[in-house]
This record gives sequence, structure tokens and C-alpha cells, in this order.
Amino acid sequence: MAATSYKFEGWMGLDAKAAEGNMVWKEFEPKPWEETDIDIKITHSGICGSDLHTLKSGWGPTVYPCCVGHEIVGIAVRVGSKTEGNIKVGDRVGVGAQNDSCQGRKGDCEACASGLEQYCPNTMVGTYNSVHLNGGNSYGGYALYHRAPSHFVIKIPNTIPPAIAAPMLCGGITTYSPLRHNGCGPGKTVGIIGVGGLGHFGIMFAKALGADRVVAISRKANKREDALKLGADAYIATDDNKNWAKDNSRSLDLIVSTVSSSKMPIIDYISLLKTNGSFVQLGAPEDGALSIPAFSLIMKRVKFGGSLIGSPSEIREMLQLAAEKNVRTWVEERSMKDANQAIVDMGVGKARYRYVLVNEQ
Repeated sequence: MAATSYKFEGWMGLDAKAAEGNMVWKEFEPKPWEETDIDIKITHSGICGSDLHTLKSGWGPTVYPCCVGHEIVGIAVRVGSKTEGNIKVGDRVGVGAQNDSCQGRKGDCEACASGLEQYCPNTMVGTYNSVHLNGGNSYGGYALYHRAPSHFVIKIPNTIPPAIAAPMLCGGITTYSPLRHNGCGPGKTVGIIGVGGLGHFGIMFAKALGADRVVAISRKANKREDALKLGADAYIATDDNKNWAKDNSRSLDLIVSTVSSSKMPIIDYISLLKTNGSFVQLGAPEDGALSIPAFSLIMKRVKFGGSLIGSPSEIREMLQLAAEKNVRTWVEERSMKDANQAIVDMGVGKARYRYVLVNEQ
């Protein structure tokens, strides 16, 4: 492999205390180069809640050292001879939360063949804290450079600024995919639980997909104004109205839940659905399992499910819609050198609604 003129350096979590703002700037060894790969000089890297869960080993033991960040936007600086996607050196590109899959290399994989790479049963390689098919570790975007198989590298439309595009590559697609899959569009009423990094995308994409009515649901009233500015038609503050479930019973076709708590009032949420409605859970609680409200599902033939990120083709589709409908992430740019403070601020809920780290050099 030819040596590159640049070094792969980034913020590394060395143990669970990294999530408290204790990441260390270090050089790392990217996956061994293959001619299907692309090297990206990172300009922008979104901060996602998954980064914090991983840094503190919240979803299980993290393999340290770990460089998080899976909302990566930058410039292609090295393009292998066998890449796909018609990407050239100098193109503005992005990488989301998935960095590799078997893509049929381990035999017949129905998920990859169907364009559902995120559900690959053989090898779903995350953009960080995973191992590539060639044995190399995956390291994320809180860094200067990133190496990724070209299948998972996405061209960013010129009309979407990089800081706006970066959080769409995980936060955006995580809400777009279940909305699209569950028929969000004209004639539908949609509820989004949680007005945060994911939820603010949920409101905007539900409107962009043409839903008749979008209802934002949160515990407190303090996000009402933001939710309405994002495009919500109504807002439910569950702490402020003890009759909220009864008052809004059987009013929604689809609910997308972005909150990560095992203690959420799931039976009350299900009561908001019409017959044949769907409830999709995106947040993955660290504090225990969600109970299945069997009777609530049975009595209205409600579907209760989940959803994971989106495929490369779905990300391209989402970005096209965002460009056409002028969907714009609510974003605050932070310097890459201040990443430790940014993740602390993210952890205590200061982001409105996404932080993006910017490499100024």
C-alpha cells in the first residue's frame, strides 16, 4: 500500500470516562486500504446520541480505543481504482452510521441484495467500534481523515451546506426511513415523540413527505414554539395535561418514538393510534427493556416495531428530498478542537438540536 501524505488522527475514547469529556487526541491506524475504498478529508462531523452511548459503554462493552462520529462530511482525497458511485477526488461526500456490509461477499444475503444493507445478517459494520471484513478496525469522524468502502460513501448535493448535511446522515435517516417505510404522506396523521436531535428531523421529514397533520409530543411545554417552527401542526406537553391521552385518543395513523427510556408511558402513547396504526421505536434505552402492551395492540390491530438507520440508496433519496423541500437541520457548529466540551454539552441536553464539529485547519 502506498503511504499517504496525511495522518489519521482524532479524538480517541480510552475508557468509559471519555464520555465525561476525557477523549484524547491520538493517531490511529485506519482499515487496510483496498481499491474499493475512499479516503475523506473531514470538514464536518455531527455529534449523535449514539456517540455518547458508545463512549461510556452504555449499550455493551466498547472496544477501546474508540474514535466516534458517524455523521461525516468532507472532501474525497483518495479514490480507489475499483470504487462505485462515480466519486472523484475533490467531490464533497458523506458517510453515515454504517461503513460496510457483506454486500453478497459471504454468499447470498437477501438484505444486501434488496438494498437493505443496514439489516445485513452477516456483517453489519458500524462506522466506529466495529471490525471490517478485511480485519481492520473502524474509526469514526471526530478526526482529520476517514477511510470507508465506496459503497457507503454518499455524494452530498451542492444545495445542502455541509454542516446541515452531516447530521442527516444518521439523525436524519433514522427518522426518514421509518416514516417512508410506514407510508407517511398525504392523508396520514403522524406523531413524533421527543423534540430533540432525532425528533426535530422527524417533524421536518413528516411534513416534507406530505403528511396531513404532524403532532409533536414532549413532556414539557418549553419546546412548543420550536416544534411549531419546525412544521408541527400541534403540540402535546404530557406533563401539563393529565388528560392528554384521552383528549387525543385515536387521532394518529403513525407514531415514531425517538426517546430512550424504558419508563415511557407506552400504553398512553398506543392509545393515540387509530385502528391499524403503527408505533415505531427508534430510541434504544440503556435503563431496561420496553414492555409490550399486548392488550393495547390487540384491541386495535396496532403494529409495534422498530427501525435502524437507512441504506445508502435511502440516504440518497432523503438528501434529494431535503434539497427539493429545503429541509434544514437546526445546527450549532463547534470547533473540532473543542469536541470534549461539545459532548459534555450534548449529554446535558444543551443542543438545539444538533452539534456539528468543524475542522478549521
